[in-house]
Amino acid sequence: MILLFTDFGYEGPYVGQMKAVLAAQAPGEVVIDLMHDAPLYDPRGAAYLLASLAGEIPPGAICVAVVDPGVGGERPPVIVEADGRWFTGPGEGLFEILQRRAKSARQWRIDWRPGRLAPSFHGRDLFAPVAARLAAGVMLNSTELPDGWRDDLDRPGADWPDHLPAIVHIDRFGNAVTGIRGNRIVPDSNIHINKTEIYPALVFSAVPEGEMFWYENSNGMVEIAANRAAAADILGLTVGQEVGAELT
Repeated sequence: MILLFTDFGYEGPYVGQMKAVLAAQAPGEVVIDLMHDAPLYDPRGAAYLLASLAGEIPPGAICVAVVDPGVGGERPPVIVEADGRWFTGPGEGLFEILQRRAKSARQWRIDWRPGRLAPSFHGRDLFAPVAARLAAGVMLNSTELPDGWRDDLDRPGADWPDHLPAIVHIDRFGNAVTGIRGNRIVPDSNIHINKTEIYPALVFSAVPEGEMFWYENSNGMVEIAANRAAAADILGLTVGQEVGAELT
């Protein structure tokens, strides 16, 4: 199984081109669109989303994760193995949070290069082919980064907090997902955003129609929502806005 996690969006050719490569190079693999509306140009916000989804990825599966504003630059292309799940993508911090939360994790810098490598589209030309080969059990020419590399403060993401008190995704319903895990917020406490105090509830039906609340969503993240209404529209929320929350 190969999963795709990108900020490419669902319009345009980019996702289709990646899938075409996978169909040609890994024809027997199921390819699943995990998410293509990750925070645009934002590896940090995307890192918290990817970590929240990683637990549902089956061990042995491969995830091509591409949020890559530094494409074509000096950032390294990497392979990460975390608790038996495999990830490949740009080394811009995108895998930082899931590695921290994993019981065991290893990381390699990809030294192999394909015959065709467009400087602006490593998702298609590098990471999709790498995923196809990983699915076939082939580890390409790569350099394993030592354990101490994760303690290198110069690496992208090293200084990111374990929980990000900010909005990292707004879904089509207008619900705003934060980078805070639900088990780290003080139980029954209120959160604050745009000078508005928001109280907790268990589910949508626990509050009157149109009323806002926060809850721990199905992926374990704190989410700001409204019953049958778009909380993002009501409060004028955007990705990246900070959230005030009392954490344990």
